[in-house]
Amino acid sequence: MRFPRPWRLLIAPAALLALAPGALASAFGGPTELPSPERGLNLLVVGVDSRAGVTAEEKERFRLGGKGCDCTDVIMLVHVSAGNDRVSVVSLPRDSLAELPGPHTDRRTGKVHDSHLAKVNAAHAEGGSALAVETVEALTGLDVHRYLEIDFRRFMDTVDRIDDGVPVCTAKPLKDSATGLDLAAGTTLLGGGEGLQYVRSRKADGEMDFGRMRKQQKFLVNTLDRIRSGGILKDPARLRALASTLRGTAAAERGISTSELLTLATRLKTLGPSRTELATVPVRGFDTVEGVGSTVGWDEEGAAEVFARLRADRPLPPGDAVAPSELSVADYEPARGSSLICP
Repeated sequence: MRFPRPWRLLIAPAALLALAPGALASAFGGPTELPSPERGLNLLVVGVDSRAGVTAEEKERFRLGGKGCDCTDVIMLVHVSAGNDRVSVVSLPRDSLAELPGPHTDRRTGKVHDSHLAKVNAAHAEGGSALAVETVEALTGLDVHRYLEIDFRRFMDTVDRIDDGVPVCTAKPLKDSATGLDLAAGTTLLGGGEGLQYVRSRKADGEMDFGRMRKQQKFLVNTLDRIRSGGILKDPARLRALASTLRGTAAAERGISTSELLTLATRLKTLGPSRTELATVPVRGFDTVEGVGSTVGWDEEGAAEVFARLRADRPLPPGDAVAPSELSVADYEPARGSSLICP
């Protein structure tokens, strides 16, 4: 059995403020202590499967029933170049095989665990933000400087603060009985609940989690573009409300603050979508691991090249520089943010 070596490590909602004018930062006050690493800033953004605060009506309307696992079903590693002239986003499949570092205390049971194999999304459920950060650092060999997690409630509320919602475009109809997603071909504006259905959908296009990660990346890019083109950036009160909703109040390991989000906005105020690149980590196929289940195995050489580029503060390697994976739906191919914007 092969599994990823433990190299040391919008949604993408933290990026929702990344293109806000820096002049508005003073409207929020507070210290701005966002670090400026010599080889770029790494932000870990996760979407947590938690239904806290979601109403019974919303659960029924948006197919959010069931019990949350408190695991990270969205995992995006965002690298901001030291020159603030490029943003690279790499999605990590939630079922990636990982070694959870030990010893650590299981926050659900109080039991102390040694290091053990698990799906990467189990790290948060088992050890919270601290173990999630440490696990991703071990997988990628990158230092995580800041962290942001968003649950269902915060996702919906953040999107609902954007004028008219977020555009999503599809060449063919998308239907998913599990999430209730039902999109006609063309471009549709989605509010928070509908947007959550879209980014959670894994049965609409036959591409399962890999298609879902591409939807998440497209939603992130179009959310950024909507904020840039809308009036919210001209209204400090509305922008304050968006920032507060996005950040929330929960404590987290290396959690990014609202002030730091605004500092990041200042640094990236002139960065456009053509200077963003998005990809999924190269994979080689599926493994069934005893005690863990069906997992995604990374292509070790390809993944090593991707994260070596980020450690060196360089752009992601092109698709033809990484050998094709065994999964045709997950062939490694970075996309420019500008190519994902809906007409």
